[in-house]
Amino acid sequence: MTNLNDTNIMAEEAKGLSKPVTLKSELASFLGESALPRTEITKKLWDYIKENKLQTKTENGSAEGAGKYIVADAKLLSIFRNTHSTSKSGKVTDLRKMSEGQTINMMQMAAVVGANVE
Repeated sequence: MTNLNDTNIMAEEAKGLSKPVTLKSELASFLGESALPRTEITKKLWDYIKENKLQTKTENGSAEGAGKYIVADAKLLSIFRNTHSTSKSGKVTDLRKMSEGQTINMMQMAAVVGANVE
């Protein structure tokens, strides 16, 4: 009989999007965690957005609980304003001067998450 403690079986290390990343201070404060996988960060952000009905169907429209745009409230604003990045295709996402009530497209969430992790 083989004792599992004596074998060289090791738990597989999390990789890619499942690997925990260190959160920058604003995001860590918002989520109450210091490290999380990117998938979990995105899920928790979306949970907050949906719970607070911060989606709208029109750019810079008022929150209506549905749609492809995310309305920045005071809590999200501290996270969004950290975002200044350029995608591989050359698209610039610069949210540093964003104001409360303005919107981002849901497709910009990856840039927001990327800008708030180490």
